[in-house]
Amino acid sequence: MPILNRAAELQAEVSEWRRHLHANPELLYDVENTAAFVAAKLAEFGVDEIVTGIGRTGVVGVIKGRGTSTRAIGLRADMDALPLDEISGKPWASQVAGRMHACGHDGHTAMLLGAARHLAETRNFNGRVVVIFQPAEEGGAGALAMVQDGLMERFAIEEVYGMHNMPGQPVGTFSIRKGGIMAAPDKFFITVKGRGGHAAEPHKAIDPIAIGAQIVTNLQLIASRNANPLRSVVVSVTRFNAGTTHNIIPEEASLAGTVRSLDEAVRDLAEARIRDIARGIASANGAEADVVYERACPVTVNHAAETEHAARAAIDIVGRDQVDTEVDPSMAGEDFAFMLQARPGAYIMVGHGNTPGLHNPAYDFNDDVLPYGISYWVRLAEQRLTD
Repeated sequence: MPILNRAAELQAEVSEWRRHLHANPELLYDVENTAAFVAAKLAEFGVDEIVTGIGRTGVVGVIKGRGTSTRAIGLRADMDALPLDEISGKPWASQVAGRMHACGHDGHTAMLLGAARHLAETRNFNGRVVVIFQPAEEGGAGALAMVQDGLMERFAIEEVYGMHNMPGQPVGTFSIRKGGIMAAPDKFFITVKGRGGHAAEPHKAIDPIAIGAQIVTNLQLIASRNANPLRSVVVSVTRFNAGTTHNIIPEEASLAGTVRSLDEAVRDLAEARIRDIARGIASANGAEADVVYERACPVTVNHAAETEHAARAAIDIVGRDQVDTEVDPSMAGEDFAFMLQARPGAYIMVGHGNTPGLHNPAYDFNDDVLPYGISYWVRLAEQRLTD
């Protein structure tokens, strides 16, 4: 089947919702206005139960089908924006300095609202559809907060599904894979403590810059020489700060970066090697190295059966040739991973076309994608909650 006629009919109105959200971005858990907008729309649609404040500022709506089944599936969208100044030049561009929807969460929210409207109108399923609007995906672990707040148990969710737009992938296509689809995005911070001195007398100092440079070089060996080459890992040093002027060897140098992995064993290996390399090189040069390693969300792992369900719904919308079921995983992170640890489910990508990339200040969600996302959610709900 093609996209739903009703989804196409709703596109203009859903675009208005999306552009309103785009113009009024909010960060992390401070999404009170966005959450209020979502809750008001759900009430307008006649959603049976609306609960706010799940995971601090999350919103959950329950839509009951026509049958008597108590089965429930969860459909999740994220609501928060990024701390970025927008340069898209669109009439609906961000009205708030330093904030913008550069990852398409405005579109994700709008698509799930459109699906909720259609599902509440038709109720062509037997069971309960739980629509989940999550705060703080961008580094705040909002998914974990909702899970810890009893999301799955309170609404008796059996399966949970997520969706994200993907620039560079054609509109009208979907992509998914079983297993790890998004990486664990960890952070590390290294402080090298040497001994300051005059730059003309380096033999009297312990240079933390030279030591830090050795650490940077050797960290690259984790991917090339320590990890199994068939198991991906990225170790990137993205910050190196030291010194105040040209003729002083500083006391300290600080480094920071990220580790991206698709396997928990590789994740453990990378953390251990970063600690060993930094401390070992510092010690060999008469310095010390303090290492702080922060684990963010885990690997986003799609469950096998639920991945097949998601792919089947997408195929029903756009056809088999337009759904890639073996897409390469992304080394970006996604806190939907916490929900997939709590319940079986799957995370799918919807094509966004040839647009600026995610987290780019020129990005704007492509409203042509809206009918595909709405149709996917509706089809998935109807398939999973059949008589």
